Amino acid sequence: MASGSGLKRSDSIADMMPEALRQSRYQMKRCFSRYVSKGRRLMKKQQLMEELEKSTDDKLDKDKLAQGFLGYVISSTQEAVVLPPFVAFAVRMNPGVWEYIKVHSADLSVEQITPSDYLKWKETLYDEEWAHDDNSLEVDFGALDLSMPHLTLPSSIGNGMQFVSRFMSSKLSDKPEKLKPLLDYLLALNYRGEKLMINDTLDTVNKLQTALLLAESFVSGLQKNTPYQKFQEWGLEKGWGDSAEACRETLNCLSEVLQAPDPINMEKFFSRVPSVFNIVIFSIHGYFGQEKVLGMPDTGGQVVYILDQVRALEEEMLQRIRQQGLNVTPKILVLTRLIPEAKGTKCNVELEPIEDTKHSSILRVPFKTEDGNDLHHWVSRFDIYPYLERYAEDSSAKILDILQGKPDLVIGNYTDGNLVASLVSTKLGVTQGTIAHALEKTKYEDSDVKWREMDQKYHFSCQFTADMIAMNTSDFIIASTYQEIAGSKEKPGQYESHYAFTMPGLCRFAIGINVFDPKFNIAAPGADQSVYFPFTQKQKRLTDLHPQIEELVYSKEENDEHIGYLEDRGKPIIFSMARLDKVKNITGLVEWYGQNKRLRDLVNLVVVGGLLDPSQSKDREEIEEINKMHSLIDKYQLKGQMRWIKAQTDRVRNGELYRCIADTKGAFVQPALYEAFGLTVIEAMNCGLPTFATNQGGPAEIIVNEVSGFHINPLAGMEASNKIAEFFQKCKEDPMYWNKMSTAGLQRIYECYTWQIYATRVLNMGSMYGFWRTLNKEERQAKQRYLQMFYNLQFRKLAKTLAKQGEQLAAKSTMPDRIVPRPKERQLCRRTQTRIQRIASNLLGPVLPASNLSTDAA
Repeated sequence: MASGSGLKRSDSIADMMPEALRQSRYQMKRCFSRYVSKGRRLMKKQQLMEELEKSTDDKLDKDKLAQGFLGYVISSTQEAVVLPPFVAFAVRMNPGVWEYIKVHSADLSVEQITPSDYLKWKETLYDEEWAHDDNSLEVDFGALDLSMPHLTLPSSIGNGMQFVSRFMSSKLSDKPEKLKPLLDYLLALNYRGEKLMINDTLDTVNKLQTALLLAESFVSGLQKNTPYQKFQEWGLEKGWGDSAEACRETLNCLSEVLQAPDPINMEKFFSRVPSVFNIVIFSIHGYFGQEKVLGMPDTGGQVVYILDQVRALEEEMLQRIRQQGLNVTPKILVLTRLIPEAKGTKCNVELEPIEDTKHSSILRVPFKTEDGNDLHHWVSRFDIYPYLERYAEDSSAKILDILQGKPDLVIGNYTDGNLVASLVSTKLGVTQGTIAHALEKTKYEDSDVKWREMDQKYHFSCQFTADMIAMNTSDFIIASTYQEIAGSKEKPGQYESHYAFTMPGLCRFAIGINVFDPKFNIAAPGADQSVYFPFTQKQKRLTDLHPQIEELVYSKEENDEHIGYLEDRGKPIIFSMARLDKVKNITGLVEWYGQNKRLRDLVNLVVVGGLLDPSQSKDREEIEEINKMHSLIDKYQLKGQMRWIKAQTDRVRNGELYRCIADTKGAFVQPALYEAFGLTVIEAMNCGLPTFATNQGGPAEIIVNEVSGFHINPLAGMEASNKIAEFFQKCKEDPMYWNKMSTAGLQRIYECYTWQIYATRVLNMGSMYGFWRTLNKEERQAKQRYLQMFYNLQFRKLAKTLAKQGEQLAAKSTMPDRIVPRPKERQLCRRTQTRIQRIASNLLGPVLPASNLSTDAA
């Protein structure tokens, strides 16, 4: 890899590159000549590096180029647009740090260009007319964040709460007028109209400081465990603590903040403020429930994540409320869709208590058809958008009724849940957090510029637009890993890929989301350790389930629950469990296994995922993967060495299944092409299984490679399968090696991934960002108006182009496929330009005419 030593973020590549080009002018002219020789094209990093290497035959020159500044720049380029005689580079020197430059291939002149200019160049390859139209829609969310403070170091990305704490400390100096926003925030604190912490008599900072001194002096003379004392005579209300010691600590903490604000005290104080009692969590698509849902279409790890999240949040809220000395009942509502055709699940039950909680419930609200009737059947997450606005309205009414007021915090999940959370939080004026889980744009290469090719199947026009609205509306964004936000040195993260992108013919996002925004925070989830515990804890093992697991894994019978069998029961088992879709790459793992004779000789393969019969599935991707799985089993003659088990919904039995695999001295393999986090990785490691997981996404952070597990490259199947084979060969030669890796995985989990740590961080975010949003109210309101206009004029139009699947089924066989209009067909429906006045000047009609409705069934 080339070296970029000495390069600082403030250094401009455009300023430094001309001299570097001059020093290697002959070779670089040959290189750029190769770049432009094939005409217009989009070149990826690998292609750029190959052409650079071919530009000279001399090995010393090759090494000099590769190790020099130019080699470093080109190896840091994610892609380049070739429009002879120019080549435009999108250079990413560090996570989150982008620069765009244009080089003339003949004279090697260099010019820095804006993200917008680069995107226009890129659009020329796909829709030249639209690229050159001054009235094409361009959106720049960054233009409304100019006065918003941002982080500066790539290493700080994801530490938004700490940054906010530092910034607030600097903004809230000890001058009374600067502290008034904090006073106003405290005066507004209440629970169902009852004042908390301070009342209206403390209407100046000086009065508040005096009251704190009096109260602190009083409680200092009491025994530490003395129950909460009333302070109303000094203007102080409940919420300071449940004992004299707790009250004194909170009083002292606020006194310190008022006298000399510092980040540590600021963060500590907001962790003690009684501000979050009612939480609403949106998870809309799929079959959301507590049993018999895992493995259903669009239903996987997100459901497990949210149920565990709710239990952890409720437990932390109850503890905080006790410590605050309050007699308050918290509530958490998980809003999802009510599906009358529930397929044996409880998804047709409106209100369902969440197990192992006291005050949390699933609230199901139905989708409505245009005539106001409930939509009865499941709808794919890709086809869900026409229903979301009405769903948000209906949900708001239900929430206000059940909670008897507004929630304190709204959290969205995935694109649909995040968009609805944005609509609801904006309407109710409450703090919003978002969790992506997976951003589809990063799953499908070039899905932005090639959105037309995929829109009939995936409706990315709606999805990417909704993602942009939700990200920019949210007060804070929760990511499970750094990679989810900003990727690695080599590859951009999920969120970072939304910095500047374009969907030619639809919208150009000059600035979509900036990962240096302090709204980004990392809070890694854990696994339920009452379900996922080590295989060595024999007294806790669920031995009554072993006969079922024996039949599931080892019986030679083939039925609608399992296919294939294991001839040699003495072999260890490599195990994988996931949804059966392309990104999860279970069929990729089966192919690796089928192709690697050494691996097949060493171990058996057991995979759990999807349905076994394509005729039983309604999910488009799952059907393709089911057919592919059958084809691979036949192609590599895997029966006798492989067992394919359909998706299992019993989480408790799945936990024991992990442990039974560990009993065989096997391993867990997570082969996803990309994984935002990787709950199954956490589950497997909790059970003591050595784990191999994708190096694309979150698992690369969960596992320390070759210390607590192993990274595998899902795009290099033979390399991955050889790595797994080498592990089992080593275990065969040294049985203690397996135990060593098992123990190291468990240690990593206990140190870094628990739900208690997660819940503490998320509730602290809810409190701190609740105050943060009051500090930049005017700027926030301006951006909100921009977002509202973009939603009204762009997203609503796009959503209306989608067929509401439940209302189109009867006509499906007779309706023609939707025709996606090409550039010349859109001359009468041009887009408006970038700023608000341009958006307002013309209603943004949809790219796809409303008459051309999708006929794809969910």
